[in-house]
Amino acid sequence: MPKNKKPVSESRTVMTNIVLPNETNSLRNLFGGELLAKMDRCAAISAARHCARRVVTASVNHVSFSHPIPEGGIVVLESKVSRAFSTSMEIYVDVWLDDPIKQTKIHTNDGIYTFVAVDEYNMPVPIPDAIPETELEIERWEAALRRKELSLILSGRMKAKDSVELKKLFAPE
Repeated sequence: MPKNKKPVSESRTVMTNIVLPNETNSLRNLFGGELLAKMDRCAAISAARHCARRVVTASVNHVSFSHPIPEGGIVVLESKVSRAFSTSMEIYVDVWLDDPIKQTKIHTNDGIYTFVAVDEYNMPVPIPDAIPETELEIERWEAALRRKELSLILSGRMKAKDSVELKKLFAPE
């Protein structure tokens, strides 16, 4: 049976929250762990939307903390599937600090999560391919395979010599 395909845009998820005092550190900024949990939830919804299955977090591959999010700040998270593999998918999450009074939006964080679709016995199941449409989606789709190869090499599940995409970056012309 051929795999079906879904546009990346169908997995788009946007979550908006206000930062409450109990979510902040001693500097009155959002705790990193609180943000990671919010990002994981947002990414999980995107993953489930993409494959119409139960999903589990397999890994958090990258998170950057570029700008603090203060108590009372409005945090907006947006996630989309960046690429789907056989049973796993990479989800890219962008985070902004939204100030509706000043009418500004600052990109504060991003993260890359990997989810696996599972059946009722928690066994991995095949998922649809992700079709990128915008320039940014295409960039992220292309980079996802390089990130997957690097992750497999670092975990010892792939030999560097077997990499296809990473060789393209480092091989002399």
